[in-house]
Amino acid sequence: MEKNTGMSFSKIKWSMNNMAAKKSLYGYEKKSFKYMLMLLAGIGMSSLGNRIATAAAEETEEQSEAPQEKADSKQSKKKSASKEAMHFGLPQVKFINEQVAAGWKDAKIEPSAVATDGEWCRRVYLDVVGRIPSVVELESFDRSSTTNKRLDLVNQLLGDDFVDEYARNWTGVWTTTLIGRDLENKMVNREGMRQYLRRAFSKNISYEQFVIDLVTASGSSAPGTENFNGAVNFLSGKMEENGAQATAKTAQVFLGLQVQCTQCHNHPFNKGKQNQFWEFNAFFRQSKALRKFEGTRDIQSIELVDEDFAGEGGNVQEAELFYELRNGLTKVAYPVFIDGTEISKSGYLPAKMDDGTPYGAHRRQELATMIVASPFMPKAIVNRMWGHFLGYGFTKPIDDLGEHNAPSHPELLDGLAERFREQSFDIKELTKWIVLSQPYSLSSKATQSNKGDDPSMGEKPKFSHFYLRQMKAEELYESLLVATEADELRGGGEAAAKKKDEWLNQFVIAFGTDEGDDSTTFNGSIPQVLMMFNGDLIKSATSTGKGGFLDKIASSSMKNPEKINALYRAALARVPSAGEVKMANSLIIARKGDAVGALQDVWWAVLNSNEFIINH
Repeated sequence: MEKNTGMSFSKIKWSMNNMAAKKSLYGYEKKSFKYMLMLLAGIGMSSLGNRIATAAAEETEEQSEAPQEKADSKQSKKKSASKEAMHFGLPQVKFINEQVAAGWKDAKIEPSAVATDGEWCRRVYLDVVGRIPSVVELESFDRSSTTNKRLDLVNQLLGDDFVDEYARNWTGVWTTTLIGRDLENKMVNREGMRQYLRRAFSKNISYEQFVIDLVTASGSSAPGTENFNGAVNFLSGKMEENGAQATAKTAQVFLGLQVQCTQCHNHPFNKGKQNQFWEFNAFFRQSKALRKFEGTRDIQSIELVDEDFAGEGGNVQEAELFYELRNGLTKVAYPVFIDGTEISKSGYLPAKMDDGTPYGAHRRQELATMIVASPFMPKAIVNRMWGHFLGYGFTKPIDDLGEHNAPSHPELLDGLAERFREQSFDIKELTKWIVLSQPYSLSSKATQSNKGDDPSMGEKPKFSHFYLRQMKAEELYESLLVATEADELRGGGEAAAKKKDEWLNQFVIAFGTDEGDDSTTFNGSIPQVLMMFNGDLIKSATSTGKGGFLDKIASSSMKNPEKINALYRAALARVPSAGEVKMANSLIIARKGDAVGALQDVWWAVLNSNEFIINH
């Protein structure tokens, strides 16, 4: 059976509406694979698809589960979350568990059961190293009989064995956070940014040093140039218009404060004043981003330099800047931190007079010192990391800790921030506390008691069950490579990163805001559906070429049910239910002995299923 690679908008729309009858397009549910086969029939791919889809539609929820699934279900029910509040001897984990449990008690709800080992293992691989586990890794975890097998796995993922993958994943996460996904921005060098980030995460430098590096960096943006410093790429593309973007992004990313609205006026909903934006902006006025062309018309690199700032009034001793109020009045601003701390008004960089008397100030260095000393800094990164792992932060959005935006768990946020500072700002330690916590360990299946705990409906999160979320585009890319064992053949480093960039770029949307924001269409939209069904990555993943993943499965000595098991384990970290095995066997029979073709159809449907693309 040859798959039809052309697909009309009307057919896609039909398939979306058909699946929406049970759930939204990428809503996770057990029957996702069955509905993918129904979708095969709906878009007219073949009469074979119709026959299998009919069988799928007639199947009921009450069909018996596979032995392993039964065991997982039993294990999950047995481990009631309220009794399973393990903290692995870590006081920080105990603190998290107690704080979240207090919220459940106040809300009079019970948490969901604990996730099965397979669900948790898949989840932690995705969140820590950015991909699903391989079959070998999953089986190794399953076979472990140690009491602290989850702690052991977390230590392994954060240790030397996975240092390259850990660094790759977090380099991707922070590249997007710091400079976005726009490949056309010539004022930043993505390779240079990634080179700095890979080194930072490989060495696990403290978050304090990370912030200082990025806020104070000077030098050239491009690898191979004189004075290369990859960290400058955070600010190199944000220095136009007197550093307005640098002001907004620095406050947003490292302090969790949204100051961009106050550039032109006082904030309408909080205490943010226009003068605070320009006082913060004054810290960047000694810095300039110089374009280097090296004999061509194209920008080859950006050099971020610091030099004396004479002030807009020409008085370097009191180097002021001017801004205009909405009523037309002009005001003056000097460098003042968000807490009111002032530094020297001098625009001179630090130097000494002939008699040895020091004068001047390095404004960005002063700013970095005050950022890391601020209580907002650890709270901002704790909130960001919690949101990464749990799907929602304590505030929405995660980078808005203003007084108008009260956190869902203020004591937990403050307490974790204090403990993070006490732990010398160690990101891996913070990661360990979160992924070993009780809320992270819970099943994604809501109960009658906690079904109202739904932040997508505007409720403050209570973390009484794991919130479903779609994989990021980057995670899908890496997971498809792992599921099909294609990761074993690809190279590493910058070449692999550029190849992924090219694939991701098809989804990038630039919003054209003052902050240079972008996002992706990787959110269940029509472009994503088309990509998933017909894209080159899926075609490659489902290829039956000699020596490929499917060819190895098909030509192995395993029996048909074992082959189906292998596909499910590789993609979904579980074995299929009895009903799913029966359906797949029907497909093999309908294929009249074409085992490879049948396995290809099953594999294609599994990779396109809700369950594969959802982190649950």
